[in-house]
Amino acid sequence: MAKRKVVGKLDDAPAWPVAGEGVAEVVKRVLVSPAEGWEGWVMRFFEVGPGGHTPRHTHAWPHINFVASGSGRLYLDGEDHALSAGSYAYVPGGDEHQFINGGEEPLAFICIVPVEGEG
Repeated sequence: MAKRKVVGKLDDAPAWPVAGEGVAEVVKRVLVSPAEGWEGWVMRFFEVGPGGHTPRHTHAWPHINFVASGSGRLYLDGEDHALSAGSYAYVPGGDEHQFINGGEEPLAFICIVPVEGEG
């Protein structure tokens, strides 16, 4: 695939609510993926609203996270970790995890996964 440059604005990326068991108040945007030329990886942006959370779950692939704004916690393999703007985390494949908003504004974070993690 030809080398391609991608420059965009968050507000221009389509957003859709995440639905499913154990999910509350979560919106996802896909920012960069193989469709934009990044083979094998996907950069996503999540907003977890006040009182919201992702499901507590596991999967085979790892992911890398960076908190852009808000506050909350990351449940990771039996331990709770405080999150705030500037926090980052590496979640190994197979580790149980969950993001929980603990504040009054959205907990917003980037999540990078191998392409098999974007389903």
